[in-house]
Amino acid sequence: MDYEGYLSDRELISRDAFHKKQLKIKVLEINQNNRDYSKHGDRVLIDKILLIIQNLETDEIEEREIDIEELEIRMKKERLFTSSNRWVPRSDIRNNFIVGNRHFFLLSDAISLDVVSF
Repeated sequence: MDYEGYLSDRELISRDAFHKKQLKIKVLEINQNNRDYSKHGDRVLIDKILLIIQNLETDEIEEREIDIEELEIRMKKERLFTSSNRWVPRSDIRNNFIVGNRHFFLLSDAISLDVVSF
């Protein structure tokens, strides 16, 4: 692997506080009906993701498909607010994987509803 490949792979991974698990998110479905014409630039609305969690101690890999749109609707119904941000700039998506600094923006509702424990 060359230097550029190494850097791009590191950008796609986020880790927990104790460096026991690492996380990657792959985009499965983008909402094609909504367009972002705001001042924030070219963004897309994410509907479904594939969450890939690797336990670094045991090298186990867990994959889970999450419907972010459904979680957002459920969160608004149960708690009257939502903290997820499904709008992601196209520049933060590389080979259908989301850059690591956007992971917790997408997973905030799933974490608060205990769908994902990370």
